[in-house]
Amino acid sequence: LCLNHLLSITNLSLAFSNEEVEQVLDINGNAIFPGGEYYILPALRGPGGGGVRIGKTGDLKCPVTVLQDRREVKNGLPVKFTIPDISTGIIFTGTPVEIEFFKKPDCAKSSKWLVFVDNVIKKACVGIGSPENYPGVQTLSGTFNIHKHESGFGYKLGFCIKGSPTCHDIGRHDE
Repeated sequence: LCLNHLLSITNLSLAFSNEEVEQVLDINGNAIFPGGEYYILPALRGPGGGGVRIGKTGDLKCPVTVLQDRREVKNGLPVKFTIPDISTGIIFTGTPVEIEFFKKPDCAKSSKWLVFVDNVIKKACVGIGSPENYPGVQTLSGTFNIHKHESGFGYKLGFCIKGSPTCHDIGRHDE
């Protein structure tokens, strides 16, 4: 019995170019800034799960997989967003961002998010660290982004593979 929801890249690929650009706001309606401490939570709290954290999955020896906690009362681990090569500013929808936890396990090279291909479930998944944390596993270079959810309520995370004009939604894979 798995108690976690694995964050994975969905097969749906979207070109986000038609989206209206706006500031990304926190739950209190304040603009989020690079380096600030934030929790990534479901837009609707309840039985769907709580915040994001890290854990062990598959054959990985270090807890480097980003998971959504099944318990809706858990906020997970705080993250910070950075805009590559820019230290200040406001984060807008569609802005390429790097995401990083404030803490990391000793066995991980870093707490920065990346995408790797899980050999067991054959899906691209979100993890932390560096390619060295994923021996024998393909990792993908690119950046994350935040977009307004189609419902108009809350946001969704995406990932754009470096050198590709197409971005992919990040979703949940229950296993």
